[in-house]
Amino acid sequence: MKHLFIVNPAAGGRDKTDEVRAKVVSAFAQRPEDEVEVYVTKAPMDATDKIRAEAADGKELRVYACGGDGTFNECAAGVVGFPNAAVCPFPTGTGNDFCRMFGEEKDLFRDLEALVDGTVHPIDAIDCNGRCSVNICSAGIDARIGTNVHKYTDIPLIGGAAGYVVSAVVEMFRGIAQPMRISSGDYAGEGEYSLVCVCNGRFYGGGFNPSLDARPDDGVLDILIVKKVNLFQFATLIGKYASGHGAELTQFVTHLQGREITVEFDGQSVINLDGEAYFTDRAVMRLLPHAVNLIVPKGMRFFD
Repeated sequence: MKHLFIVNPAAGGRDKTDEVRAKVVSAFAQRPEDEVEVYVTKAPMDATDKIRAEAADGKELRVYACGGDGTFNECAAGVVGFPNAAVCPFPTGTGNDFCRMFGEEKDLFRDLEALVDGTVHPIDAIDCNGRCSVNICSAGIDARIGTNVHKYTDIPLIGGAAGYVVSAVVEMFRGIAQPMRISSGDYAGEGEYSLVCVCNGRFYGGGFNPSLDARPDDGVLDILIVKKVNLFQFATLIGKYASGHGAELTQFVTHLQGREITVEFDGQSVINLDGEAYFTDRAVMRLLPHAVNLIVPKGMRFFD
């Protein structure tokens, strides 16, 4: 078996390659039979290409995504289509929304010994125009906020959650809703919408929890469609939406469960893919059942 540690040196604003190497050396000191490699990424999607090349020989491969949600996204995309490969987050970045879904057990993903001794459990993924997501895809104001948050986090005294707040305020005054054409199963709508959120996981945007019930292994996507709202309505909605109760506001929110949704725009619009920005005028998001083998840390009960 080969253990491949993919390190994003930019994650968390500080290169943690040396820290990862030290933890790897310690964890594998008594495992001479295992092959280990620490690979530092050089460019976007480099992780995906590296993993596909490694997995192509058919040998058992375990991949540890050392970074944030973006790094895990690229690594998960790399194992899709390879039954011999499994992946997990080993958080070193600032955003670890995928791990939040596991509640009190989330910190087991920081325990390298528990990961190395972990089991493998298949989870679903989302295909969006050939791009992969394992957590949440979204379009609309939330995707715009997430895309532009980095403009504000580098400003002194602004960072983390404060950066999201500033980005949210700016985007709200630019206009909350935009024209969309949406179809999913029996649902079809055309007009101005504030956002569309497609959940395989539960958290995104630094802690927003739009779905309390989404599971990454249940073969279904939780979909929230939010119609056009004004600033006052948005302020009323956002708290409910962030805490998983947005679907209760049926005058604003349509809650669906399905396996595919198509969203069309008037021109290029940003799609949030696990915190990564992707631009298109037509997004087809469809479920990929059990497409990703997840390394589940030893002792985790979430999937029991």
